[in-house]
Amino acid sequence: MNDLTLIIPAKNESESLPAVIDSLEKYNLNITVSLKKNDIETIEAIKKNKKINIFYQSGIGYGNSLNDAIKACKTKYFCIFNADGSFESNDLYKMHKLIQTNDFVYTSRYENEGGSEDDTIITLIGNKIFSALGNLLFSLNISDILYTYIMGRTECFKKLNMASADFRFCVELPIKMHLSNMSYISIPSMEKERIAGKKKVNALKDGFLILVEILKLFFQYKVFRN
Repeated sequence: MNDLTLIIPAKNESESLPAVIDSLEKYNLNITVSLKKNDIETIEAIKKNKKINIFYQSGIGYGNSLNDAIKACKTKYFCIFNADGSFESNDLYKMHKLIQTNDFVYTSRYENEGGSEDDTIITLIGNKIFSALGNLLFSLNISDILYTYIMGRTECFKKLNMASADFRFCVELPIKMHLSNMSYISIPSMEKERIAGKKKVNALKDGFLILVEILKLFFQYKVFRN
């Protein structure tokens, strides 16, 4: 899998990120950690590992961190991988096999054999609502729209002109991908309990922004262009 780069967005993950990187040692792939220059504790925790490419994002926010790092990615494929230890790394083999015949591979906690040790009732309900809304408005076929354990073709991502600097990235990516007629598939995955720290998502604030983003894209692409 040396044609694959894991893009790990990190923010104050000095406690969990070293363990996550150690767990990935068995894979033949590239790893880029994307974070802010002033996140000194996280940088200090990983800088001794010479196999890791530390990338400094241009601004702030989850979306900005991912967008910058993926655009700078040199390998054929990329995969978004959380710094908190919640993603199941064993899925990488299956995802890498499927990406050979698809533009994107999504994972879902809500398909058969999937699940979560970290989901709350609020995030579960919110995700179900946003997934249903994305499927209704854009004819998506994604059951877990906010789960960003995603592998994709780097060249395809660069064509999407992603704009979201925050968690709106989660819905902007699948919607723009689908509207661009790119191919994708979804597989079940088990979300593990995070190693340390709290979720960076503010359920109410970010949920509202995500709703606004879905509606904005709907009017931009479905209403004004018809």
